[in-house]
Amino acid sequence: MKRSPALLALSREHHTALSLSVRIARMADAEAEAALLIRVPAVFDAELEPHFQEEEQGLLPALVAAGELALVARTLAEHGAMRNLMTHIRSGDVVSLKLFGQQLAAHVRFEERELFATAQDVLSADYLNQTR
Repeated sequence: MKRSPALLALSREHHTALSLSVRIARMADAEAEAALLIRVPAVFDAELEPHFQEEEQGLLPALVAAGELALVARTLAEHGAMRNLMTHIRSGDVVSLKLFGQQLAAHVRFEERELFATAQDVLSADYLNQTR
């Protein structure tokens, strides 16, 4: 499905998230784990957290207004879970790192297949034609 201008930049940012989740899934030794325990929080702070905030301040309120409360609740819960995992990753928890990678990949799939598709179906043309 072709993305509307309002969702296109958010959709493109998912590439970074998916690439990161693949790197986490493929980590094979202690050296890779150590590198990702440093890299993942940096990417989270620079790219993922701003992405979450943009969704939470723009897209999600628009979806609430359109009555899509369940999708918004799921999105917020997943953002919260990943933020919580990030706290553990920052303390060196490799198990949380692996779980974060799995949750991140699943979250991107959810947003692309369900959240953004629904947004394009229910939000106004004025909203969807905005560019950031």
